[in-house]
Amino acid sequence: MATFLYRLGRLAFRRRWCVTLLWVAVLVAVGFGAAKAPAAPEATNSMPGIESQKAFDLMEERFPGTEADGATARIVFVAPDGQKITAADHRKAVDALVERAAEGPQVASAVNPFQAGAKAEAVSKDATTAYATVTYQVAADDLTDAAKHRLESAIEQARDTGLTVEVGGTALETQPSAGGSAEAIGVAIAALVLLITFGSLAAAGLPLLTAILGVGVSMASIMALASAFGLSSTTGTLATMLGLACGIDYAVFIVSRYREERAKGHAPQEAAGLAAGTAGSAVVFAGLTVVIALAGLSVVGIPMLTKMGLAAAGAVVVGVLIALTLVPAVLGFWPNAVLSRRSRRSGRIKEGGENNGGSRWARFVLRRPVPVLIASVVGLGALAIPVMDLQLGMPGAEAKPTSTTERRAYDDLAAGFGPGFNGPLTVVVDARNAENPKTAVRTIEERIGATDGIVSVSSARFNSAGDTAVFSAIPSTAPTSEQTKDLVRTIRDERPATEASTGAEFEVTGTTALNIDVAQKTQDALIPYLILVVGLAILLLMVVFRSVLVPVKAAVGFLLSVLAALGSVVAVFQWGWGAGLLGVETTGPIMSMMPIFLVGIVFGLAMDYEVFLVARMREAYVHGDSPGQAIRTGFQYSARVVVAAALIMMAVFSGFIGAGESMIKMIGFGLAIAVLFDAFVVRMALVPAVLALLGKAAWWMPRWLDRILPRVDVEGEALSHRAATPQAPQAPQATKDETEDTRPEFTSV
Repeated sequence: MATFLYRLGRLAFRRRWCVTLLWVAVLVAVGFGAAKAPAAPEATNSMPGIESQKAFDLMEERFPGTEADGATARIVFVAPDGQKITAADHRKAVDALVERAAEGPQVASAVNPFQAGAKAEAVSKDATTAYATVTYQVAADDLTDAAKHRLESAIEQARDTGLTVEVGGTALETQPSAGGSAEAIGVAIAALVLLITFGSLAAAGLPLLTAILGVGVSMASIMALASAFGLSSTTGTLATMLGLACGIDYAVFIVSRYREERAKGHAPQEAAGLAAGTAGSAVVFAGLTVVIALAGLSVVGIPMLTKMGLAAAGAVVVGVLIALTLVPAVLGFWPNAVLSRRSRRSGRIKEGGENNGGSRWARFVLRRPVPVLIASVVGLGALAIPVMDLQLGMPGAEAKPTSTTERRAYDDLAAGFGPGFNGPLTVVVDARNAENPKTAVRTIEERIGATDGIVSVSSARFNSAGDTAVFSAIPSTAPTSEQTKDLVRTIRDERPATEASTGAEFEVTGTTALNIDVAQKTQDALIPYLILVVGLAILLLMVVFRSVLVPVKAAVGFLLSVLAALGSVVAVFQWGWGAGLLGVETTGPIMSMMPIFLVGIVFGLAMDYEVFLVARMREAYVHGDSPGQAIRTGFQYSARVVVAAALIMMAVFSGFIGAGESMIKMIGFGLAIAVLFDAFVVRMALVPAVLALLGKAAWWMPRWLDRILPRVDVEGEALSHRAATPQAPQAPQATKDETEDTRPEFTSV
């Protein structure tokens, strides 16, 4: 491995023009393919294997063409305090709004709450609130500006009459922000961290430039393949995030090792080859652990999540390839530019001094391993306690800021019609096997309506064949409350007796039930996912480190950091601790996909830090250092880079906290805090403390296992003779640029 990557790094350095033009050609080719490819399909929420999805599929089969996929707008009217919405002047304003909305382009129907045939519940019992429904012929993304403007102007005219008018639904739904200026600040902080770490604009800009190129190649490839593989526009979200994160990390690792080899007196081309052969080996195996984590998302059984994971895995592979080829090639163009300004001015290259911050911290931990270990474990364990109260769900309009009209419409409907009105349950009855379908459906309606927690049940609607019916049941509690989850379970638990007496079968679905089922499915898949990912990663790390205890320690540390991060998310977004500081207006259940996303992304980044830090310790140990000295050597050369990489990721992820959407705040906060715990508590404190206590036992492996596992030269043993003779004569094919870059003013430190 090390020898191959060494040759690849030297080749990329020497043939820099060819390598650079090759990557530019790849970008142009996939960009052309993306431009010419058919449009990506709409994102689907298909969730195989859950009851709610089965019910939706049955509805599509038995009610063909009746359920439109068009956008909807639910317009909510609230009368001024002390007045009724049914007053003549208010009714006139409502009628005028519905009439104007109905005349707008792309409108399929507009239902007035006061017209004959409207739903009885369209006006609240206290007559203070009413709602109208406008349905469009096209999906929300296909609505024209004219259609939206028509609806917005009608709403403004109604507000001028004194009514409170808000609108929910999908027609005018505000799209979540990815962070805006806050995210840009995060990227700027990342650039500043790189500049401080390397002391060179070129060294700071190179990782950003190559990572952006890698993301461009990955996203263009996803767009080009979208139609063929059914990839929606949301598939690339995770690929962009991880492609950028890992791309920066991997380039930073290569550049840092290149600077270190230059400090030892190696010529630029030789330094590039050694960087690719040593740090590049760590990059390869770190990338493999990330790919394992992302490909493992398929065990959840959600097609959208599987596609996102595989697309992100492809982006990580591109990031690895760019780090191993394009980064050495760019170094070939400006071999001295990535050195610090002080080194270029003084003519002395110094990297990884023996008394730098990393080595001083390592000595501190080696003197006090037990207190450091206890403090790390106890601290992370305490932060993980809230996980025991983790409640999963899919927050809707209630999680939006109160500045949005969707949130205000949600609150007005809850106040006028009850908290459960925003999350009705849809019951689909298959009465094909019933002797009297209508009687069977009526019986099911009555029994569900009599269930504790159900406020009302609507009249059933039959299909044209008369063998399938659909009706709604309104809970007394909010869609995301635990009582609503218990209610759905109760209805399903009591179903066998009802089906046996009626001969008809029924299933509970609707957005509320779907979110409950998805939350349960992801929760059930979390443990198998962890076992699969962590198990495969342990095997891979055994190959890398030739050790049993080091991979186990890495996995345990990762689990501690993830549990602590999840506990912090629960404390802030579910319990409300410090929520105001982050601008979180409403607390509630944690997004169903959050634990899976957190595990997948943080596992990848954690293994990056683990491999790069501990691989350097292993390299020093193999080359003759004592266990304690190997720890100091690893921190001396790698601590600053790992800290910089972690700060960069925290800065990027923290940018999402500035978003208006609670779910995006949750993702940004969770990822940022998880990186903080894993990089600074686990990798910087727990890992060296455990290794110090284990001593030589840390690198122990049974002989039988050592014979079974394949051997890869990650430590660069085959390259050790080169490191020992930095002033070795140059190869005959050395380029003029390389000879000039080794001029005497750069002396070895």
